[in-house]
Amino acid sequence: MDRSDFWRAVAMIAVLAVFMATLSYIHRRPAPRAMSDAPAVSVSDDLSAELRRCGALRSEDAEDPHCRAVWEENRARFFGRPARPLLPQAAPATPPTNATEGGAP
Repeated sequence: MDRSDFWRAVAMIAVLAVFMATLSYIHRRPAPRAMSDAPAVSVSDDLSAELRRCGALRSEDAEDPHCRAVWEENRARFFGRPARPLLPQAAPATPPTNATEGGAP
């Protein structure tokens, strides 16, 4: 056997040993934990409910500032920003219906 053939065989054995060691290491390490399907924040249910409510509004009510914030939060979550809690919706301002105000004495 020629000297170059000897070193070629040694190199092939070394590569094979590194390959086997790598396979052994990969086989023994623990499997990665699966991502849970549960949301990290329970706000998503609130967001879903608000999206449904805003989707049911008529076109005149579509410019509601709260609904705009809900749609913006939905877009932000879609594009990967972390969830942040929504502010509670303020009750709509209704004019007072008392007979003494603005009515006949």
